[in-house]
Amino acid sequence: MKIAVKGPTWNFVQHLLEMSIAMVVGMFALGLPLKALFDAVGWSFLNDYTVPMTLVMATTMSIGMAVWMRIRGCGWPAILEMSLAMYIPFVAMYPFYWAGLVSEMAIMVVGHVLMVPAMVVAMLFRLDEYTGSHAHHRHSEEVEDVPAGVN
Repeated sequence: MKIAVKGPTWNFVQHLLEMSIAMVVGMFALGLPLKALFDAVGWSFLNDYTVPMTLVMATTMSIGMAVWMRIRGCGWPAILEMSLAMYIPFVAMYPFYWAGLVSEMAIMVVGHVLMVPAMVVAMLFRLDEYTGSHAHHRHSEEVEDVPAGVN
């Protein structure tokens, strides 16, 4: 029995895997230098307190993912939506943290775990973009850049 590897489902999973890898790369490639920079300039509170630390982390993950999505030909609306999926799980946990109901570790674990379902939800709103091949993205952007009435 031969299993089809290519197709809409595979494209969806491939997008999700690639974006997840890019998030991790962004988190480490940008996060470690930023931590050192913040300490060097006296902004250690950005490293030491839960809320700013998780917002900086979400930002570094979003940047890594946005760069990769752009390289792969994704449009800006999809990049914005996917970036929001990095922040929403952390932000959703803050009220519980401020109320003393969860720990810093819970925010980190739950925030990271919920990012994947948040990404999937964002992807479901743009199935055409995430189930198509990456070549489709590049072609559709080239078509969008052509002024109206020009063939």
